Amino acid sequence: MEDKAAVIRLNKYLSLAGVTSRRGAATLIAEQRVTINDEPADAPGLIVDTDNDTVKVDGVAVEPVATQVYVLLNKPKKVMTTLHDPFRRRTVLHYLRKLRYRVYPVGRLDFDTSGLLLLTNDGDLAFRLAHPRYEVAKVYEVRVNGHFKPESAEQIANGLTLEDGAVGRAEVTILGFVGRCTRLRMVLTEGRKREVRQLCELVGHAVEDLVRVEYAGLTLKGLQSGSWRYLSASELERLRSMVGLPPVENARTKD
Repeated sequence: MEDKAAVIRLNKYLSLAGVTSRRGAATLIAEQRVTINDEPADAPGLIVDTDNDTVKVDGVAVEPVATQVYVLLNKPKKVMTTLHDPFRRRTVLHYLRKLRYRVYPVGRLDFDTSGLLLLTNDGDLAFRLAHPRYEVAKVYEVRVNGHFKPESAEQIANGLTLEDGAVGRAEVTILGFVGRCTRLRMVLTEGRKREVRQLCELVGHAVEDLVRVEYAGLTLKGLQSGSWRYLSASELERLRSMVGLPPVENARTKD
């Protein structure tokens, strides 16, 4: 942690650690996911002594980073999108064992959902990509039970009320039929919990298989299940530009 002030505010500390942006730190703290020396943190403005204090998020110690890292993982099914699971289920960290840097997931993929997951220690980028304001496109290929009709696609496009009271919507394309199932392509610009599954269930179709094939223009091309790669410099520049952030100089990319 060289060249970092010995005493800084907690929200800045979390941003430097790549966990979230300064603004997003308030949410983590409100959710009681942050501790200082194992005591719950209750305000973003709390002072952290970087030489003596231990800050943890979800029970994992974090500290400021010198290099910003951006990783694309093809997450398998039956894997938790987290770095630690109290029930000892396999997490995405299992597939990043050879990565020398600690990174954090941008958003979530359900335990039973596979596909593209972006991880980084760039808190500002992660916060903006996940914020509904920027309408970052997420593309899924879905297999549902039954014969899915165009009328159902129109219902989903117009918006349906989710279990939390919010309105979810998606652009739906029917790709074809396989036996008693239908293959769909769904494009969303928000990332609410189980949104794809909820939308399909609300029009009478249970999801059999769900894969995220694209996120913010990134795809799974050439990436096998369980494999990962660094983003290229051009991919990173495009992502940051998409959400109004300038280029970074201290990034680890595949170029």
